[in-house]
Amino acid sequence: MALLSLVAEEPMHAYRMQQLIKERHKDDVVNVAQRNSVYQTIDRLLRDGLIAVRETSREENRPERTVYELTGTGRQTLVQWMRTMLSTPAREFPEFPAALAFLPVLPPEEAAAAIEERLTSLQERLAALETEIAQTGTFLKRVFLVESEYQRAVLRAEIDYVRELAGDLRNGAITWSYRL
Repeated sequence: MALLSLVAEEPMHAYRMQQLIKERHKDDVVNVAQRNSVYQTIDRLLRDGLIAVRETSREENRPERTVYELTGTGRQTLVQWMRTMLSTPAREFPEFPAALAFLPVLPPEEAAAAIEERLTSLQERLAALETEIAQTGTFLKRVFLVESEYQRAVLRAEIDYVRELAGDLRNGAITWSYRL
């Protein structure tokens, strides 16, 4: 979806796609840490007829660059994906709830320490996100910040929950016999 939305803006090459994702901080919601993942996705989009090669060129002393553009099918698919993703909650399987489901694998004290460590990390992430929203909000329209606002809301809710859970683990309101 991310790559389709970029080539919907204008035809572009893979490196530019990756650059824009990072510049726009979309790498917080799209995993493009490895350049190879962008190329693999492009291969799939080409194979499925969602994008097409517009041109291939080579500048002096530079590698060959292929510029991609959105196809009609790609545009229809992108719009349908967006409608579905916005309207229909997906069944997702994040790691943290899975870890909570098996909390008794650790002794209560160790679980409490790990939860408190998570709390610190979440608070740091929230502070960084708040700064980013404040800074980018000075030059970007709000529509380009809504995913950051969502992340902020989710982080705040998780911080509240984790803080309460850490307290319950420390004061013995939640405990278990450790046998592993």
